[in-house]
Amino acid sequence: MAHAYTPGLSVTPTTLLRRTRRLPLRGQVLAAVGDAVEREQVVARTELPGSVSTVNVVNRLGITAEELPGFMLKAEGDPVNRGEPIAETRPFIKWFKTTVESPIDGTVDSISQVTGQVLLREPALPVEVRAYVDGQVVEVIENEGVVVETRGAFVQGIFGVGGERYGPLHMLAENPGEPLAADRIDDECSGRIVVVTGLLSYEAIDRAREAGAAGVIGGGIRDRDLRRLLGYDLGVAITGTEEIGLTVVVTEGFGEIAMAGRTFEILRDCHGRQASISGATQIRAGVMRPEIIVPDPTGPGEVEAGEGSRGGGMAQGDPLRIIRAPYFGRIGRVGELIPDLRAVESGASVRVLEVEFEDGSRAVVPRANVELIAG
Repeated sequence: MAHAYTPGLSVTPTTLLRRTRRLPLRGQVLAAVGDAVEREQVVARTELPGSVSTVNVVNRLGITAEELPGFMLKAEGDPVNRGEPIAETRPFIKWFKTTVESPIDGTVDSISQVTGQVLLREPALPVEVRAYVDGQVVEVIENEGVVVETRGAFVQGIFGVGGERYGPLHMLAENPGEPLAADRIDDECSGRIVVVTGLLSYEAIDRAREAGAAGVIGGGIRDRDLRRLLGYDLGVAITGTEEIGLTVVVTEGFGEIAMAGRTFEILRDCHGRQASISGATQIRAGVMRPEIIVPDPTGPGEVEAGEGSRGGGMAQGDPLRIIRAPYFGRIGRVGELIPDLRAVESGASVRVLEVEFEDGSRAVVPRANVELIAG
């Protein structure tokens, strides 16, 4: 059978996943191999050094750098508060006294008799890494983090914004592609991950945010609604750090697109179950997909093999999604992997394949225009 490489999305009701939870710099690991962990449990902790402020004390006091220690009121390592004196002159007449005050809350980091400057450092910023999913620690990365293993449903999306969030899935449709009025999102959605099977409108996202939802999952989103949500054009970048009050995951693409049947069925079957979602997306080198993970410790599953169960391969009969016009967002299967190059509208000759859509119709498209749906 013909076989070819293509990128793909994982959409599966059960699999075994491993997620690496790593600190940005060395710190303390709080879990051991074999520990059962919950999604919001802190598994590693460190501190980021605070920002430094430079105070040119010698210029302010009119002294030399060598004289600086004699005029300091604070030593290295001492705590300081904003507005607190850190150095001063001691004139015979007190009205002529000059005082240098701290511009920040923090500590005295260093006092230099070479430059005459005093460095003040703001308090360290605590950084905590959470488990993200309910599972078991299978590896400890010394002083950096852990690898957590979990079993359950796994759905990768096309695009997302917002960081990692948690909550029970809350299905608001009975079929893929159902339109959703914003007024259907009520206070019952608070703390939950709302699943919309058609278009995610700005109004629906905003209402979910007002209701206190942890996240929203939908089939498609209009680019103008995304700009309105973020307040700027996103461009080609890494998402996942946006402070928008919730996480948004789009499973199919941009525009009014119904959620794929397989994705809908998996999420419908997980209604009410606790899930972990991440909107982090990178569409350049080192592709990163937004994801939905619904742990099920009792379910069967094999270890996830990257972006597709065939290790990136595609063969006849495999489910796929079209990711470029004119069939953007349509779901089908590989009908035939055509070996010969074909000319496309741009004039280039490229490798193509025949796609059989769900309604039985067929089309020949460039292989670069499709994405494997792995499960």
